[in-house]
Amino acid sequence: MAHFPEDQEPAVRWSSERTLGYPVFLGHNSGSDTKKYTLDIQQTLIMNRILYIAARDNVYTVKMDTSHKGEIYFTKKLTWETSNAKVGKCIMSGKSEDECHNFIKVLIRKNDDTLFICGTDAYSPSCGNYKVRTLELKGEKNNGNGRCPYNPKDSNVALFAGGHLYSGTVSDIKSHDPLIYRSLGTPPFLRTAKHDSKWLKEPNFIHVVDYGNYLYFFFREVAVEAYHPGKLVVSRVARICKNDMGGNMAFLDQQWTSFLKARLNCLVPSTLNFYFDELQAVTDVVHINGHDVVFATFTTSKHSIPGSAVCAYHMLELDKVFSGRFKRQLSPSSMWTPVFDNQVPTPRPGSCAGSKPLEGYTSSNDFPDDILKFMRQHHLMDEGVSSTGSQPWFLRTMVRYRLTKIAVDVSAGPKKDRVVVFLGTQMGILLKVMDTSGANAFLSSSVFLEEISVYNPQKCQYKGEHDKRIVSMQLDKPSGSLYVAFRHCLIKVPLGRCELHGKCKKACIASRDPYCGWMKKSQECKYLRPGDRQAFEQDVELGNVNGLGDC
Repeated sequence: MAHFPEDQEPAVRWSSERTLGYPVFLGHNSGSDTKKYTLDIQQTLIMNRILYIAARDNVYTVKMDTSHKGEIYFTKKLTWETSNAKVGKCIMSGKSEDECHNFIKVLIRKNDDTLFICGTDAYSPSCGNYKVRTLELKGEKNNGNGRCPYNPKDSNVALFAGGHLYSGTVSDIKSHDPLIYRSLGTPPFLRTAKHDSKWLKEPNFIHVVDYGNYLYFFFREVAVEAYHPGKLVVSRVARICKNDMGGNMAFLDQQWTSFLKARLNCLVPSTLNFYFDELQAVTDVVHINGHDVVFATFTTSKHSIPGSAVCAYHMLELDKVFSGRFKRQLSPSSMWTPVFDNQVPTPRPGSCAGSKPLEGYTSSNDFPDDILKFMRQHHLMDEGVSSTGSQPWFLRTMVRYRLTKIAVDVSAGPKKDRVVVFLGTQMGILLKVMDTSGANAFLSSSVFLEEISVYNPQKCQYKGEHDKRIVSMQLDKPSGSLYVAFRHCLIKVPLGRCELHGKCKKACIASRDPYCGWMKKSQECKYLRPGDRQAFEQDVELGNVNGLGDC
């Protein structure tokens, strides 16, 4: 059996005492506003040097180029509270008063001057278009069904592409009808099939990206193809064509003709293979060394050995898997088996109209019935998507926390030539990891730079363990900061803690931190901005401190 990789120890650990002074957002608009707010932050977004914070009943804006010392104050606030009538109806249906608020679950860019915002609205989801600068409503609010969940605890993703809204969520009050849905824009509006577990089975939507001709949805779900005591949850990536127009009246009417999904593998290879099954977070597509990739965090299941991992995936590798063999189940009681090539219709289904091998068709409406019939029943690919390298890029198995959120800087350091990944946990701890693979071994090895206790219970109105969970992270290179959101506060964290190394050259060099350099003139450790031309020393490759005395 292959050797299981050992956990790395961080080069530096910073306690919460060291991060106590980081600026914090608590929902106030001035220093005189001392009221305690129940923020319940759902997500954050950066657009045009403004940070948008979506919370319960409110959306806040923060000007990012304003200097923040102790507390971060909002500049504008959209208050969208649920009507008394809706709250009463919600409580009458058996929900608690806490659940019957308007949790802002969708906050995305529609175009340069419009935000699309949806909230649960006391289990009666609704959406609206809002002006980017003023947060004023443009036009009327509309029904959020299929675009925003009813239950604030349900997952959802959303993205505008080509004038359409693509969403992954549930479309009923009992959370029994999950769907991937295209709406708004010009018809047809398409969705995955209703109440068909072969399309989706209890999915937890994580992320969606627009790439090339396709939308890629990342989620975890119960594996219908696995015989397992209880429910085996696995990670997936699904692909749909942006030009999908649905099928015909006989097959796949108002449904996707291009919906395919594959397992996303993040594992330590061995005779038994140790899987990190449960996808937690995915980055947007980033460009590294000529490759388009996404990074993702995974955890083991709650009933397994506690562990987390980070894996990276080539976008080209995803498409290779979607060009491979299909998987099927011939009867409800039979095993899932590969579909042999001679059993697949010609031309091969699953691609976009107008592209190979379906270049002979201008619209999916025109696909032959045998292709549509095949795509109604065959969504799962036989092969899973392998990560870059032979095993996870980064592992944590011997700690109390699990990795949840992720943000990546692909141009870190003064030369903008380093890849640094920030990892959020459910215990209020932030990890900083740097890629050390080199040109010949793409995204296969890493070094653990920092473990930082960011959460501050005094500042963040601590109420319980789940309040420590990092719910969102936004990287902002111009200010050299990472905005880290928790349920009831948001903290602005510098990308490097260089000044804490002070006048100690050995500590500064040993940190291997691409954001930090030993300044030759002032003889101190300082944060290096991209393109910094001051004379400095650093050793990111090795952290070699030979000949440097202790401090």
